Amino acid sequence: MFRQLVVCLLLVAFVSGQTAPPAQPATAAPGGTPAAPAAGKTPDTPTPPTVNPDDPVVTIKGFCSDASLTGDACKTVITKAQFEKLADALQPNMSPAMRRQLATAYARMLTMSTAAEKRELDKTAHFEEATHFARMQILSQELGKALQAESNNVSDQDIQDYYDKNKANFEQATFIRIFVPHTKRVEATVPPVTKAAKSAATKPEDQSKTESKSTSAKPAAKKLTPEEQQKAGEEAMKKEAARLRTRLVAGEDPEKLQKAAFAAGGLPGTPPPPKMDKVRRTSLPPAHQAVMELKVDEVSEVISDPSGNYIYKMVSKETMPLDAAKTEIRNTISAQRYREAMQKFQNNADLNDAYFGATRGPGMPMPPRGPRPSNPNSKPDDDDRD
Repeated sequence: MFRQLVVCLLLVAFVSGQTAPPAQPATAAPGGTPAAPAAGKTPDTPTPPTVNPDDPVVTIKGFCSDASLTGDACKTVITKAQFEKLADALQPNMSPAMRRQLATAYARMLTMSTAAEKRELDKTAHFEEATHFARMQILSQELGKALQAESNNVSDQDIQDYYDKNKANFEQATFIRIFVPHTKRVEATVPPVTKAAKSAATKPEDQSKTESKSTSAKPAAKKLTPEEQQKAGEEAMKKEAARLRTRLVAGEDPEKLQKAAFAAGGLPGTPPPPKMDKVRRTSLPPAHQAVMELKVDEVSEVISDPSGNYIYKMVSKETMPLDAAKTEIRNTISAQRYREAMQKFQNNADLNDAYFGATRGPGMPMPPRGPRPSNPNSKPDDDDRD
C-alpha cells in the first residue's frame, strides 16, 4: 500500500494537466493507398514505428484542466519524454510490460487524485500524515541511491591495495580430489523369517527333531542397533579412505580410486571426475581450505565431515592476475563500503512489547487474526469467517 502511495504522490506531482495536440497520422500514398514497404523489407518483418520524444504515449479522453472544453477537445496527453522521466524516477530501465502497467495506473490515479482534490481530501490530517511518511520513504530511497553511487566510486589504487592485501584469496589451484562416502549404503533386503513363522511352518513330525537340534545349535550373533550400525559403517569408510589415500600417494589412477570409493560405499551410478580445475580458497568449505597450502604433488590427510571423507592432491597452483580480478575486487569493495555506510542507520529501535507484542521466535504460531466471538454458542468454523 505504501508503494502505491509513493507512486500516486509522484504521479500527481509530475503531471501538469496540460493539453497537447494529437499525434499526426501516418503518411499515406496518393489516393489513400498505404505507402509501399521500403526496399529490402517484407510485410512479414515490418519496421517498428519510431516514437519521438514529443509524441504522445498516453492520452486520457474526457479529462482536462480547462473546464470550458468538451467532447473530443477535452483530453490530457502525456508525451514520451514526460512519461520516461516519470518511469526512470520510479525504476530505471523499467521493462515494457511494467511501463504499460504504470501507464494504466497513471491514467487512473491522475483522474482519481484530481477528484480527491476537488473534495479537499488533500487537506485532511490523514493525508498529511501519509504524505509525511511517504516523503521519508522517498528520501530514504534517494539516500540509499546516493550512498550506492558513492560506494561505486572505486579507484584503480583501491583495487591494487585490496589485491596486494588479499593475494591469497586470488590463488587458483588444480586438485585431484577423491570423495569417499560418509557411511556405507546398505540396500534393503527381505526381512528374515521369524522363529514363530518357522514353528508354524514346521510339520508336527519334524518339530521334535527341530527342538532337539536347537539345543546343540550355536548361539546367535549379537544384533547391532541402528546407531551401532551407523557408527560401524562410518568407521569402515574412514578406514577405506585411509587405504585409498595410500594408493593415491603411490601413484594409482585417480579415476580408478574414485570408482573404488563409490563401490565401497555402495553408491550406484558413475562417480564424478576427480579433477578440479582453478579452485579458489573461498570456494572451498572452511574445513578444507588448508589444502591450498599443499605443495605440488603433495597429498592431504583424510578430511572427514558430515558430508563424507575427502582426499586432495595438489596438481598445480597459480595466482590470478590483477586484470582478471578487477571486476570482482571492484564489486567487493563497493558492497563492503555500502554495508558500512548503511550500518550507522541500523539503530535497533527499542520497541515496547506491551504494545507491539513479543517478538515471534522460530516455530511460534501466528497470532489470531481477530478477537474471538463473544457468543458461547458459536461454532468453531465461525472463527475463520471474515
